[in-house]
Amino acid sequence: MNYIARNDFGDKAATLCNEALIDPLEPTEMDAMIAAATTKVAELLDVLRIDHRNDHNTRDTPQRVAKMLVQELLRGRYTLPPSITDFENVNGYEHLIVTGPIAVRSTCAHHMMPIYGEAYIGILPLSGGKIIGLSKYDRIVDHFSRRFQIQEELVQQIGEFINTQCAPRGLGVRISAVHMCKTHRGVKASHTGRMVNAAYFGELLTNAEARSEFLRECQLLDSHAR
Repeated sequence: MNYIARNDFGDKAATLCNEALIDPLEPTEMDAMIAAATTKVAELLDVLRIDHRNDHNTRDTPQRVAKMLVQELLRGRYTLPPSITDFENVNGYEHLIVTGPIAVRSTCAHHMMPIYGEAYIGILPLSGGKIIGLSKYDRIVDHFSRRFQIQEELVQQIGEFINTQCAPRGLGVRISAVHMCKTHRGVKASHTGRMVNAAYFGELLTNAEARSEFLRECQLLDSHAR
């Protein structure tokens, strides 16, 4: 099956590189994508004058890179978001819940270099609403990270998805990450240098005291992790 079809990429196309396809790829489509990408990676190595036919180190590199891109680094673009296990907030719990650090592993959309760091998520539950199972936050972060991204949009995508799924009174998402497009090229910055940004919704956007509590808890969790 040819995964390239209508509108150059078919009706499964998404406009932006960090959007998911309209429909997830079927296994046969994913296999076809890996095969086509393998050919293109081999062509790139040829252009770079790297012998992937006779060099024992790079002989299988085109297929390895293609599989890595499709099945790992860009997996969130081609698959459905994780199914969300939620629970009734039976006792009407309304205090802040903060979870983290959650591993962030993404790929810079500008230079295709790794972005790695931690995410922290804070939720003010709605009395009588829903509470998401704790491990699902890790899965959500991983899903939206697995595509070509910029951190400014990643934090917003994670927040919008959670906000839609459980409609809490308030929500905060904070990411602190190292960008290897900055540490391994250009200025060649230190790995201790990070980018930090956040997205807020509901009461964590409008209530400065609640937002400050969230940030204090992020700092506390971060200090324990280090």
